[in-house]
Order: sequence, then C-alpha cells, then structure tokens
Amino acid sequence: MKAKVDPEKCIGCGLCAQVSPEVYHMEAEVAVAAPGELMEDQLEPAKEGAEQCPVDAITIS
Repeated sequence: MKAKVDPEKCIGCGLCAQVSPEVYHMEAEVAVAAPGELMEDQLEPAKEGAEQCPVDAITIS
C-alpha cells in the first residue's frame, strides 16, 4: 500500500506530519508522503495521519 497526498487539496495544516512523522513531512507548505510502498509498521500511522486531514487530501491504497 502507498500513501498519497493530493497537493491541490492540501491546505498545509501539518496535522498529518505531527501525528505521523514517520510517513508524512511538510515541503513548501504542503504535506508529502513517504515514497514507495509503506512498510508494515507504517500502515497504522499512515492511516492515522490521513484521518487527521481536515480536507481529505490523503489516500491510502
């Protein structure tokens, strides 16, 4: 599975990066997800970060 942040939807609030810094970080005022496939131990944090997004800019698939 991969985490993906839609840069068009992202408002740069940073909640995902605060909750799950192992998966998300901020770059140029938008969130960016770790590249590639998520490791098993990153799956739950990735979902937690996505749930915190107030504009639903993050997908896990």
